[in-house]
Amino acid sequence: MASIFSKIIAGEIPCHKIYEDENHLAFLDVMPLVRGHVLVVPKKEIDYIFDLSEEEMANMWKFALLVAKAIKKAIPCKRVGTAVIGLEVPHAHIHLVPMETANDLNFTREKLKVSSDELAQVSELIRNCI
Repeated sequence: MASIFSKIIAGEIPCHKIYEDENHLAFLDVMPLVRGHVLVVPKKEIDYIFDLSEEEMANMWKFALLVAKAIKKAIPCKRVGTAVIGLEVPHAHIHLVPMETANDLNFTREKLKVSSDELAQVSELIRNCI
């Protein structure tokens, strides 16, 4: 069964796209930990990130690096943190999270409620830095 990410990749569910190439898609998390929280996913439907081949894994991280640098330019932060958890959606993905403190990567805290207009503005800011 297709995950929500597969449906986003297929265009069945809209997203606030940051960037994409032939094999990857980066888009804003609609329930972010902080402003500018981006998800990077392979377009290949695969549940567990460590089931990717070495080449696929390397390419996904290269793609994430490009997006993380754009986030750092667009969103004031000390660092862009990464997390790979893989429990909430059965599709491999990397979280890219602008951070001021380590608590910004705390997935147990309440997520932000952000309007579609604000997500659109943030996605444009990040896209303009790629």
